[in-house]
Amino acid sequence: MPDADVPRPLAAVLCQALLRLGVLGALLCLAYVGWLEWTRPEDPTRSEILALAARGRIGILLAYGMGFLAFLGWWGRRRLLGKRYHNAEGLIWAIVIVGLLTLAIDSNHNYFYDPRSSSIEIIRQTTYLGIFALGAAVVIIAGGIDLSSGSMIAFSATICACLMTVLAPEAMRAAGDLPWYVGPAAIGGTLFVGFLVGTLHAWLITSIGLPPFIATLATLVGLRSLGRALIEFTTQEVFGSKTTQIQIYDPEFRYLATSIWIPLVIFFAIGIGLWLLLAYTVVGRHLYALGGNEQAAKLSGIRTDSVKWLAYCIGTLTASIAGILYMCDQSVADPQTLGVGYELRAIASAVVGGCSLQGGAGTVVGTILGALFLRTVIDGVAKIIKTGSDVYEGLIVGVVVVFAVAFSQFGVASAQRRQYFPGLRGVFAIFAVVFFAGMIAMVAQGLAAGAVVAGLAIIALGSLKGVQAARAA
Repeated sequence: MPDADVPRPLAAVLCQALLRLGVLGALLCLAYVGWLEWTRPEDPTRSEILALAARGRIGILLAYGMGFLAFLGWWGRRRLLGKRYHNAEGLIWAIVIVGLLTLAIDSNHNYFYDPRSSSIEIIRQTTYLGIFALGAAVVIIAGGIDLSSGSMIAFSATICACLMTVLAPEAMRAAGDLPWYVGPAAIGGTLFVGFLVGTLHAWLITSIGLPPFIATLATLVGLRSLGRALIEFTTQEVFGSKTTQIQIYDPEFRYLATSIWIPLVIFFAIGIGLWLLLAYTVVGRHLYALGGNEQAAKLSGIRTDSVKWLAYCIGTLTASIAGILYMCDQSVADPQTLGVGYELRAIASAVVGGCSLQGGAGTVVGTILGALFLRTVIDGVAKIIKTGSDVYEGLIVGVVVVFAVAFSQFGVASAQRRQYFPGLRGVFAIFAVVFFAGMIAMVAQGLAAGAVVAGLAIIALGSLKGVQAARAA
């Protein structure tokens, strides 16, 4: 019946228009909240603070409303045109759902009463994480792995602070303003050292033949110790006494991170540059080909060693940039504490965003959304748990990584009719999952919650094992 098909394209066009309107409206609302931050007075009065909070709350609520319109348009268009679900779209709605759940569960309702500061904190932390997560994604796409991101962040901050100390010892000793040339010189030297570390990784992997895991594990362990030794040596030589950290006082240099717009511009510049590299250049196609099948890429004439060199240099350079920003944000270069465990966050952002640990798959947009999702979850847990929430950050990242990789394998496992809990090994695997799920719930919400979660988990997993065993029989 041809008449019945006439409204279908028109409805799809309307849904597409609704999707674009919602996305554009949400971006404008968020830009309005950012403009409020940019134009905020240095010493606002109480009435000005209340007025800014009210305007920020309105902007965030309108952004949520526009996001709901975008969801309706996306859902309608997918339903009408029968298009498949994409990872990026799922991440967008996962971020929205996490935000709404946090808004509902948080007893203080920070997202409602103070949306401005909450949004700024998420954006700032996502920017820092996203910068070096993009570098980690390029390495993963090329079929490698970089475990040194966290130590590279700490080492870069150390290099930058030591260069500033050497170039302007009196200003650093007196906690005064630095000469204009010190900041650019220190940043340039830090980026050069990041390039050297990336070159070292590529040389160990391509010329010496070390596996990427071993090569980057060595720098993961070694760079942090070297950074501490370098700070002690520099402070001994310049100040006459050893310290394990260097304080940064210059307000103009710290403005690199204390302002929200400079890290955001750097983040988007790196993201756009890498997106163009991966999507529209021959080198980008070589990176995907290298990750997909290195032997085939080499036989087709691709200079695989040079491509690996590029990938690992991108990874360390982005970590160096993030290290400078983290140092400015925290006003201290402390290699003992800065960036601890951040390599897992970078890998988690890339994997959640669609990068395959086998290589050859992944996008810049997906990695950015993965970083935003990870930071939204961490911030949501901090809002809900409040006291001691930092204890759970590593746990959250680990669980997110496991679930992201597991979900990516569910389709393959279903197609192969693979049993998730086969035989005796499956029985002990069920008890292991139940044990840890109950323990997590117990330490978070108490003994009763742990018992309930453990009971529900054993019922669900036991039922799944029984159903799969019946089908196999």
